[in-house]
Amino acid sequence: MEYGKILPGIFQARPNRFIAHVEVGGRVEVCHVKNTGRCRELLIPGVKVWLEESGSPARKTKYDLIAVEKARSGGPLLINMDSQAPNKVFGEWAAAGGLGFVPTLLRPETVYGSSRFDYYWERAEGGSRGFWEVKGVTLEEDGVARFPDAPTLRGVKHLEELVLAREAGYEAGVCFIVQMEGMSRVEPNDATHPEFGAALRRAARAGVEVLALECCVEPGLLAVKGEIPVCLRG
Repeated sequence: MEYGKILPGIFQARPNRFIAHVEVGGRVEVCHVKNTGRCRELLIPGVKVWLEESGSPARKTKYDLIAVEKARSGGPLLINMDSQAPNKVFGEWAAAGGLGFVPTLLRPETVYGSSRFDYYWERAEGGSRGFWEVKGVTLEEDGVARFPDAPTLRGVKHLEELVLAREAGYEAGVCFIVQMEGMSRVEPNDATHPEFGAALRRAARAGVEVLALECCVEPGLLAVKGEIPVCLRG
């Protein structure tokens, strides 16, 4: 996926989950943050961020904060932190045949049981059908991408529902969209939320496919590069 007009800024503060104060061209702007997660390891005063300028005059904020440069010893790491982007990227990739086939139906936001999965798909050949849940990954530790960056009861519930869908005869999978480049693998973040890691391992044993896709990340672009390993040891 590609963004519109992109420009750099310097992060100043985040008064709440939805807005940030960013210095842009010598003045401080109030920007919408397209990620309601904590992101404390990313949004540190003084870091370089990237903004998308909105073309809507009706908006209260002129800019969306979509990416950040994380300082590290090997050089800055550009991380897309737009929480809406992973679903779009997965949808583009799956529709183009990324799953190994072109679905005859690829429908977002589909209810099953007590969950709303990110995608439901059907395939004409063989009459197969199934669900995918998509998780964006922005947490990096020593070249390893980890999910989640904060406890997610909703994430555990989604995994449990994927298992139920698998038992009912559907195919089911969870895809981690890694919103940065150069990661060696994806791991569940057991230190932060051991229940999620345990649920992910149970789902994998029950036949739920676990997939991780590394992305090409530029200030105005997020696109799938290819698959990277998922390590479920623990």
